Amino acid sequence: MRHVRFNDGVFVSKSTKDMERAQAAFHKKEVQAREGASATAEYKAAGQAERAKTERLRALRLAKEAADREAAANAPPPATKPPARTKAKKKPK
Repeated sequence: MRHVRFNDGVFVSKSTKDMERAQAAFHKKEVQAREGASATAEYKAAGQAERAKTERLRALRLAKEAADREAAANAPPPATKPPARTKAKKKPK
């Protein structure tokens, strides 16, 4: 280290290695902040797309269920089958 001094109780170094390490750490934090903001935006966009898709599918399901109920109400009653004939049992000899 070339110069060491205390500035308001904080250790301050003038070493080029220390300065480079500090700049690298600062740059790393900036990159992480940008990537974090990007990831958050992607997460929110995916959530919004999922909610929109769910809303669309729900509307389609409700419309189909309503159409099915209406079709069932307007359908003629099912024809009743006559009772099935049973075979006569053979009498034992």
